[in-house]
Amino acid sequence: MSMVLAVLRSTLYSLLQIIITPLYAVIVFAAFPLSPFKRYRITSGWAHLMLFLLRVICGIHYRVMGAEHIPRTPSIVLSKHQSAWETLAFQQIFPPQVWVLKKELLRVPFFGWGLAMTNPIAIDRSSGKAALKQIVEQGKDRLKQGFWIVIFPEGTRIAPGKKGKYRIGGAWLATHTATPVIPVAHNAGEFWGKNAFIKLPGTITVSIGAPIDPSGMEPDDLNARVEGWIEAEMINIGNRDQREYDGSREFI
Repeated sequence: MSMVLAVLRSTLYSLLQIIITPLYAVIVFAAFPLSPFKRYRITSGWAHLMLFLLRVICGIHYRVMGAEHIPRTPSIVLSKHQSAWETLAFQQIFPPQVWVLKKELLRVPFFGWGLAMTNPIAIDRSSGKAALKQIVEQGKDRLKQGFWIVIFPEGTRIAPGKKGKYRIGGAWLATHTATPVIPVAHNAGEFWGKNAFIKLPGTITVSIGAPIDPSGMEPDDLNARVEGWIEAEMINIGNRDQREYDGSREFI
C-alpha cells in the first residue's frame, strides 16, 4: 500500500512540475536583462518551489550536518552525485552558485534554457585538456563575480553504494585559483534514484566537510583527499541512519 501511495504522490509531483515549469520559464526569460545575481535569485526560485512540492507531496525532507563549515567567501563545492535532488537542494543550502556541467544540458527544453540563465560553466568533456582550461578561465570569472562553484567530480549520478571515478576538474580549478574546497556527502539516491519516477518519503542526510585549503597541493593529491573524505562519510551516513532506525524500532 505504501508503494501505491508513493506512486500516486510521485505522479502528482510530476504533473505539477510539468505545469509549473513552462510558466516559470516565462518569468526566468523576462529576467534576462538583469544582473547575474538577480537572475540567479529569480531562477533558483523554481528549485525552491520544487523542494517545497517534494516535501509536502512526496514527503522528502532533509537535514544538514556540518553547516558551520560553510565559509563566507566563495568556495568550490565538490559533492557526491546520486540524484536530481541535490541540484535543487544545493540552491537552498549554499550561497548563490554556478555549476560545471556538460554543454549538452543547455539544449534541454525549459530546464536547459533555465540553466543557461544561471551563468554556468558549460564545457565539452571530450576535449580533454581544453576542458580544464575552460574550467579555469570561466571559474576565475565566476569566483570574481562572487559566485560559488558546484562540481560533481564523478561526472554523473551514481547509485547508492557505488563509486564512480573522481575526475580532476574540480581539484584542478581549486589549485589554479587558490580557492577552498568544500566536500559534501549525501544519500539522496536512496529516496530519489537516477532516472527514477518514484520518489520515496524520508529524510535525506547532507554532510558538509570542513574547507580544504588547496595551497601547496597538487590537483591529484587534492582530488584523492576529497574522494577519501566523501566516500568515508558516505559509510558514516549509512551507519548513522541505521543506528537511528534501530533506535526508533525499540519504541515500536
